[in-house]
Amino acid sequence: MSQPVASQPPVIQESAEALVRQHERRQLVKGLAFISPWIVGFLGFTLLPILLSLYYSFCEYSLLQRPVWVGLQNYRDLMADPVFWRTLWNTAYFAAFSLPGGMCVSVGLALLLNQNIRGQAVYRTIVFLPSLVPIVASSMLWLWLFNAKLGLINGLLMKLGIDGPGWLTDPNWAMPSLILMSFWGVGHAVVIYLAGLQDVPRELYEAADIDGATGWDRLWNVTIPMISPVIFFNLVMGIIGSLQVFATAYIMTGGGPARATYFYTMYLYDNAFVFLRMGYASAMAWIQLLIILLLTAVAFWTSKHWVHYQGK
Repeated sequence: MSQPVASQPPVIQESAEALVRQHERRQLVKGLAFISPWIVGFLGFTLLPILLSLYYSFCEYSLLQRPVWVGLQNYRDLMADPVFWRTLWNTAYFAAFSLPGGMCVSVGLALLLNQNIRGQAVYRTIVFLPSLVPIVASSMLWLWLFNAKLGLINGLLMKLGIDGPGWLTDPNWAMPSLILMSFWGVGHAVVIYLAGLQDVPRELYEAADIDGATGWDRLWNVTIPMISPVIFFNLVMGIIGSLQVFATAYIMTGGGPARATYFYTMYLYDNAFVFLRMGYASAMAWIQLLIILLLTAVAFWTSKHWVHYQGK
């Protein structure tokens, strides 16, 4: 008859648990030491500026003097500032056309580049290359293209007997010009859509063909639902990017003519670093953040009705 195994004495068991805890603490210290550069960078260059900007948004602060607490006065002044509302309208106008237009262009190009044709890699490279051009270089290029007198676009229109507009000098054409230029850099989105198209199961297309589906039916009922997660990702990124447009308009138009291209972020920059109204600019930054969060939340809320994940 086998003898029962005696349990360890309480002293030995407590010692073993203490050694385990000591080993875990040592491992924790090592892990924190490895990620400490990131922690320090996050605290010093991300979290601290965020908290300071929130505090400054309730202060009158010129960078040259100590901040003075004014409560909600900056936000009240913004609500009564006509330039604030003009820049908000300009930004909304740009986003309302550049975001859906850019998504349609990028999806269309991805569908074309997904076809098995000769020179496919060359065409993909040509579409992707513009997105690698630095913003300053591409802006200078488009400044020449949009030049009313010597520009290539108006030169081609003149050969067709059409008197081209002043693309960047006419308040009615300046914003459409920037929207048109925004389609220049859709290469990154096209690559993402191409990756999504590669993951669409071929069996679904074969089943659609057996059912007699047309090309449009296959696109609308198979392709679009299967790449809807990719579309949703690009939608969220597009919302964030289009509401923060700055560099292109700053280089090409400086906000003109007649503030037709004066975007929200440009006004924020001017208040912070030109007019030295850092508290006012901080309030603008938090309003911009709230707008982006609201639109992103709406996108996530509506996604359950049109985004389809495989296996669900």
